[in-house]
Amino acid sequence: MPYNFIPLRQNVKGIEEWLRKEFATIRTGRATPAILDGVKVEAYGSDMTITQLANISMEDARMIRITPWDMSQVKAIEKGIVTSDLGLSVAVDDKGIRVIFPELTSDRRTSLIKIARQKLEDARVTLRTERERIMKDIEKQEKEGIISEDDKFRLKTELQKMLDDTNRVLDGMLVKKEKEISE
Repeated sequence: MPYNFIPLRQNVKGIEEWLRKEFATIRTGRATPAILDGVKVEAYGSDMTITQLANISMEDARMIRITPWDMSQVKAIEKGIVTSDLGLSVAVDDKGIRVIFPELTSDRRTSLIKIARQKLEDARVTLRTERERIMKDIEKQEKEGIISEDDKFRLKTELQKMLDDTNRVLDGMLVKKEKEISE
């Protein structure tokens, strides 16, 4: 009877997607609207994202334009960006808000690379937790006689191969992000 690795594969995809989103929020010198995805704005009595309140567009390589659908929300959006501690400059004008991405210093680049490595380590910890959960399940099934000892070793080898492949993907994401930060 083959072991059901489908839940693990779904969890692995979730880990990869989480890391991709986390890396998107790590700001480089170039403007990217994705950095604003995690910014919450107090509007209409609840916390909302900027995309729920405004259009976001690129003005140039280091500037984003936010055009609120309701101009009364400009101050709330500005406050949300400033308090999010992303290190962005915000300027309000008659059309909405300009978000300016300052040039990165070498110290800031180094700290961003450290943050990216920490995010990778967080993803790996989650992956190891998944591995331990599956290993215990395989051991339990062997003790209960559901699978043979040979199956146990084969499944553990298959599990490790899947996790090694995932770790290579995660490492590749880090290498790409480090290159992006260093440019």
